[in-house]
Amino acid sequence: MNKPQLIELPRIFDPRGNLSFIQNGPLTGFDIKRCYWIYDVPGGQERHGHAFRTQSELIVALAGSFDVVLDDGNGPVRYHMARSYYALRVPPMTWRSIDNFSTCSVAMVLSSTTYDPADYIEDYDLFKTLAANTGNVTVPSTEVAQPVPPVTADAHSRSNIDRCGIIDLPRHRHPNGSLSVVENVAGTPFDINRVFYLYDVPGDSERGGHSHHEARELIVAVSGSFDVTLDDGHQRRVYSLNRPYKALYVEPGIWRSLDNFSSGSVSLVLTSQLFDEADYVRDYDSFKQLTAIKI
Repeated sequence: MNKPQLIELPRIFDPRGNLSFIQNGPLTGFDIKRCYWIYDVPGGQERHGHAFRTQSELIVALAGSFDVVLDDGNGPVRYHMARSYYALRVPPMTWRSIDNFSTCSVAMVLSSTTYDPADYIEDYDLFKTLAANTGNVTVPSTEVAQPVPPVTADAHSRSNIDRCGIIDLPRHRHPNGSLSVVENVAGTPFDINRVFYLYDVPGDSERGGHSHHEARELIVAVSGSFDVTLDDGHQRRVYSLNRPYKALYVEPGIWRSLDNFSSGSVSLVLTSQLFDEADYVRDYDSFKQLTAIKI
């Protein structure tokens, strides 16, 4: 895990749009504490020349393409990121910059820590000095465990649709591209355990007709636009997602489907649970039976 590595991610083929996912476990190499994405980057621009003392990262091209330049103190190595089913693992004490963005590209970064400015090294000369003595570089953790609202065991015993809705995410503007973030801190609806994303979606496709017993989700249109229909078995609400700095929060026990995709759109979903087929309700009639009795 101490060397940069290009990882091939699971890729689930579907004529309505392909899906890849990353979740806590051996493939990731760390528990996801922070997820952010860079968008609205003018073509050819450069972002983020820095290193981290302790933080590990996974970088994915959700849309378009860009280059990641890594330097462990022995000279730069360039990685071209142009496939949504590959992630670049970046270990701590690696200077990295991102450049050569194509127009309309989106870079997603998963991090092993929440935001900590003390962990950043933004001076390359300082980095070179520290890299020569990496074994002596330590930073005490400033991370504090945050409470997460509990999920009831029987999510279908009541309607949760009133607790669903649009959440405004942080939007850090920059001439070389904006950035939005979700991390495991107070105020976030849940800790991130898994992310997945739909891409290569033909215009006007429909995806994602199912419900969950326990998993909670944040759905973001990081590129393009689409509609999300939420259904609690008695009423339906439709949300149009078309901004990478707005997320739709979805409670368990809600049937949700995605449609009206624009061409080239990418749907990013952050979830509270690892993948578990038993958590899914994929048949709408079965879902209706679960929601037949309400308080």
